[in-house]
Amino acid sequence: MNFALILFCLLIVSGAIWFADLLVFRKRRAPGVKDPWWVEYGASFFPVILLVFVLRSFIVEPFKIPSGSMTPTLLVGDFILVNKFTYGIRLPIIDRKIIDINTPQRGEVMVFRYPKNPSLDYIKRVIGVPGDKVAYQNKQLSINGKPVEKRRIDDYQHPERLYYSQQFIEGGEGVEYRVLNDPDAPAFIRDASRFPYWENCLYNNSGVICTVPEGHYFMMGDYRDNSEDSRFWGFVADENIVGKAFFIWLNFSNMKRIGSSIK
Repeated sequence: MNFALILFCLLIVSGAIWFADLLVFRKRRAPGVKDPWWVEYGASFFPVILLVFVLRSFIVEPFKIPSGSMTPTLLVGDFILVNKFTYGIRLPIIDRKIIDINTPQRGEVMVFRYPKNPSLDYIKRVIGVPGDKVAYQNKQLSINGKPVEKRRIDDYQHPERLYYSQQFIEGGEGVEYRVLNDPDAPAFIRDASRFPYWENCLYNNSGVICTVPEGHYFMMGDYRDNSEDSRFWGFVADENIVGKAFFIWLNFSNMKRIGSSIK
């Protein structure tokens, strides 16, 4: 369901009713006559829909986390906010960028339209930017030939499960985040599909090595052994970017997460 398109259609209909009444029908009604129901509802909903449309299209948009691929940073049931203008101003519906502001940086958590099905929104972490050579070999991440720093911390117990994963602090250049690995999961990539710029990647028994093409990004989930990401379906094009995730505003099953920033 394209909610943005539905909201736009409601905006057009309610706005047309409001303007038609303002410019034509209101002048023809006798003084003291009650507004028709369709005018009353149209005039009432138009400013509300307009405000929601502007906020959602250009400023901030809410999302719900449906899967555990970004554990431990994001948990299933987290309701998050996504900054829509950090990476540039885009026209709603057609999603065409009209103003450049910033570009995604390594380590940022980004929402984007799934390359294989743009009607779906995905969330992952930016690992490689255009021109980077990203290697994930034997569960060690390297960027442009340099291993990304990683240090082990206490194992992570998955919520409501008697199951633990190895937990690490990973990152560099002032950006650090937690990642998970399961020692019994294989390092090689299973069932990778063909994708645009497939030739930029080399798959082997240790994992994958990819060179990120211009205008694209390499994305990975923080739960490395439980995330289908750029290792499996390829790069994310700039036109698929939705925005930068920055805030958890609700989680019905874990109130302590409310108000947490996303790092």
